[in-house]
Amino acid sequence: MYCRNCGNEVYEKAVMCVACGTPPKAGDKYCYHCKSETPPNASVCMKCGVSLSHNYHYSTEGEDWLTALLLCFFLGIFGVHRFYTGHTGIGVVQLLTLGGCGIWALIDFILIIVGSYRDANGRLLVRRF
Repeated sequence: MYCRNCGNEVYEKAVMCVACGTPPKAGDKYCYHCKSETPPNASVCMKCGVSLSHNYHYSTEGEDWLTALLLCFFLGIFGVHRFYTGHTGIGVVQLLTLGGCGIWALIDFILIIVGSYRDANGRLLVRRF
């Protein structure tokens, strides 16, 4: 991964770029995926096609744990918790297969309870209590 501010390579879970001191996805000069220069306020990298718009307000916190747990418990067979956490592709598959006949939803429910479920950006869900 590359820093959006200075273009230097940074660790994927880095909170701050060691070269420029900013959060790696907070800048708007470079693509974090391919390091090509991007115009300010670009929403998509023209070289590799990766979405840049969700990276302007970078946060190290994931989605709310309790919300994901309740969505999975009540609407898990429809994959609603997957849509909530940003996994839209898997959410559509769960919607069409009714959560893999409930098995996939049950596995997700267990992963959320034990705290190892991650959102689409790779961040763990946050327990706010």
